[in-house]
Amino acid sequence: MNDVIPAPRAVEGPMRCGVELDAETTLWAAPGTDATERWLRATLGAALGLPLRPGPQDARNAVRLLLDDTLEPEAYKLGVVVNRGIEIRGGGAAGVFWGAQTLRQLLGPDAFRRAPVRAGRTYGIAHQVIEDAPRFPWRGLMLDVSRHFMPKDGVLRHLDLMAAHKLNVFHFHLTDDQGWRVQIKRYPKLTEVGSWRARTKFGHRASPLWEEKPHGGFYTQDDIREIVAYAAERHISVVPEIDIPGHSQAAIAAYPELGNTDVIDTTSLTVWDTWGISKNVLAPTDNTLRFYEGVFEELLELFPADAGPFTRFSPFSGFVHIGGDECAKDQWKRSPTAQARIRELGLADEDELQSWFVRHFDNWLSARGRRLIGWDEILEGGLAEGAAVSSWRGYQGGVTAARAGHDVVMCPEQQVYLDHRQAAGPDEPVPIGYVRTLEDVYRFEPVPPELTEAEARHVLGTQANVWTEVMEDAARVDYQTFPRLAAFAEVAWSALPAPAERDFADFERRMAAHYGRLDALGVAYRPPTGPLPWQRRPGVLGRPIEGAPPNV
Repeated sequence: MNDVIPAPRAVEGPMRCGVELDAETTLWAAPGTDATERWLRATLGAALGLPLRPGPQDARNAVRLLLDDTLEPEAYKLGVVVNRGIEIRGGGAAGVFWGAQTLRQLLGPDAFRRAPVRAGRTYGIAHQVIEDAPRFPWRGLMLDVSRHFMPKDGVLRHLDLMAAHKLNVFHFHLTDDQGWRVQIKRYPKLTEVGSWRARTKFGHRASPLWEEKPHGGFYTQDDIREIVAYAAERHISVVPEIDIPGHSQAAIAAYPELGNTDVIDTTSLTVWDTWGISKNVLAPTDNTLRFYEGVFEELLELFPADAGPFTRFSPFSGFVHIGGDECAKDQWKRSPTAQARIRELGLADEDELQSWFVRHFDNWLSARGRRLIGWDEILEGGLAEGAAVSSWRGYQGGVTAARAGHDVVMCPEQQVYLDHRQAAGPDEPVPIGYVRTLEDVYRFEPVPPELTEAEARHVLGTQANVWTEVMEDAARVDYQTFPRLAAFAEVAWSALPAPAERDFADFERRMAAHYGRLDALGVAYRPPTGPLPWQRRPGVLGRPIEGAPPNV
C-alpha cells in the first residue's frame, strides 16, 4: 500500500516483486535534469551509502532521469519496473525533481538521513508506476525571520523540508518592527541598528515576561545569494518581503527621517521589543520613496527574476512582496506633511494615501519587469493595478481581488496560520488563536465556492504562514509547523475531493510512515499524543480564541 505524502494522482501497483538499489546501481541523466542528478547523488546517495555512478541509459539496474514534453511542467511519471530499473520522467526539470522526492519516500526513513546507518544494505522498491502533477502552481510557506531571527543554516534546512513536501514558493518575511534582516549596502544602519533589539517579550504581548538579552541577526548579501541559489536547485522560488508603509519601526529606528518627524520624535525610537501593531509608520514623503527605491534596487539584484542558473522552472521568482498590511493611520491623521500630500494628490483619506504608496511601488517594480504582491490591505483605497494579493484576513480579500481580475494566493489566518494552537489542552505551548488540528488543516479548501470557474483561475494557489512572535528558537518553529505542514502540502498539491469527503483516516495512515521520515530529518514536530515535556511552556501567556474560526 502506498504511503506517499502528498498523495499522487494515480498509482498502478505496488506489486510484490520490484527493483533493488545497491552499490551497483547507476544513474543516467538526460540533458536538463542535472539539478536532480546532483541532488540524488548528494542527498539520496549520501543517506543510503550508494555511489550512484554514471552508467548507460539501458542498464537494467539504473535510475534514469528524462524530460517528457507531453507532461505538464511540474508533472512526473515514476516507473519502478522489474528488470528495467527506475525511470523518472518530468514535464520539466521541476517535474523530474518532484519525482525524485517521491522516490525518496518509497525508500523509507533511512533515505532522509545525512549518512548511512546500515552500511551495505540493499534497498528494495516494489514494482509500481506513479503518475502525478500538482493542483496549484503556487504552493507556499511563509517564514517570519524578523520577530525571531533564524540563522542561514536554519533557512536552508527549511528549504529542504519544503522540497521534501513538494512546496515550491518560499515567502521570506525579512523586515518588520522587531528587526531588519537583509544587508543593504547603501543604507548600512538598517542592519547596524535595525537588526538588533535590546530585549524581547516572552509570550503574547500581554505577558509580563521578558527575555532580558539582545536578540538579532541579519543575512549578508552573499547569504541571500546562497539561499536563493540553494532554493533554485530545489525548484523553489524565493519571494522576498520588505514591509511598507507599516511594520517599519526597525527601519525608522535606523533612519529616523523615514518616520513622521512632524508628529513624534523619531530619533527616540528603538527597534521594537514587543508584539502587535506599531503606530510608527513610514512618512509619505519623496525622501521615503527614494530611500525604498534604493532598497529595492539592491533587493532585485539579490533575487533575480530568473532565480539563477540552476532552474528553468521558477515561475514566481519575479514577485516582490511589499507587505502593505496593518498600517496604522494615527500619525498620518495628525501629520501636516501627510495631510498636505493627501490634498496635493487629490486623495479622499489616509486609506487612499496608503493605496498611493503601494501604487508607486507597483509601477516602479513593473517598470523593471517585476510583479508586486501584498497582503489584502492593499485593496483598501483602491487596488493597485497589476498587483497580486495574499488573502490573509480570510477569504473575502481574495474573492474581491479575483473578481476584479487580480491573481490571488489564499492564506487565511483562520485556516493556515501555523502559529495558531494545535489543540485546546492546557499543555499546548503559548496558545495563540483558534485550535487548528492536523485534520482541520487537511480539510482546508483554498478556492472559495462563490468564485466562478473564470474567477477561480486567478487563485494561483495557497500558502501556510509561520509567524514567529512566540517561537523563540528552531524547535518551537518545528513544533508549530509540523506535522500540519504535511497536511497543508497535500491540500496544495493533490487533487482532493471536497473537504467533508476527504479521507483523513487514510492520511493518518500515511502519516504513521511519514513521522519516521520526520524523525530521520530531526524535525521536532508535535506528536499526535500531544507535546512532550520539553515542548511545553508552562506559565507563558498566550492569546487563545475559543470556538470555531469564522469562515470570512
